[in-house]
Amino acid sequence: MTFSIVGRCARSGMLGVAITTSSISVGARCPHARSGVGAVATQNITDPDLGPVLLDALESGLGAREALEHVTDGRKNLAWRQLTVVDRLGQTAAWTGEHILGTHGESAGEDCYAAGNLLANTGVPAAMTASFGGNAGLHLADRLLHALEAGLAAGGEAGDVHSAALLVAHVQPFPLVDLRVDWTDEDAVGALRRLWERYEPQMNDYLTRAVDPAAAPSYGVPGDE
Repeated sequence: MTFSIVGRCARSGMLGVAITTSSISVGARCPHARSGVGAVATQNITDPDLGPVLLDALESGLGAREALEHVTDGRKNLAWRQLTVVDRLGQTAAWTGEHILGTHGESAGEDCYAAGNLLANTGVPAAMTASFGGNAGLHLADRLLHALEAGLAAGGEAGDVHSAALLVAHVQPFPLVDLRVDWTDEDAVGALRRLWERYEPQMNDYLTRAVDPAAAPSYGVPGDE
């Protein structure tokens, strides 16, 4: 049903998630990231509450493994959940419950963790972490997206994917990148790539408009001077 990667950029401290699935609006439920704290993917039979709860545990000072153990201890319905976590130091952890759907797998890499369910094959997550590790010079959003594309090329899901999302947190409390393809009948990951290619050249302009509007470039709308 879903495959994803959480990752950290050691150079910039950025944290983020790239994810795709066969169901609608994956970006509304599954990826979570918080500046200076960590990133989380919650998937399979998704409980969106687990993202903020895990980020709160990380923000309290726990590392990725300790935070995951804290949140999963005694929690109901975890047999249906798949979770991945990366913290601000690049430490990772994951949970895969016993009722995860179909063929599933996980792969840990440096500063990243990939996982999936209802996969075409168990090698998909390893292809994703290999891609992430091989693109260390790129912006984190691009590294995560390349990893998602590598997972798709390695077989991806057993069926078609219809939604995809890319989320990156940096310095501000709001996301630096929050791009979503909520539904498409064809090539959700390709549509996400096209969104990123349109957004990347404007990304810093939108950041400037938020933190220092007097220094922002023109808006390119009627009445703008």
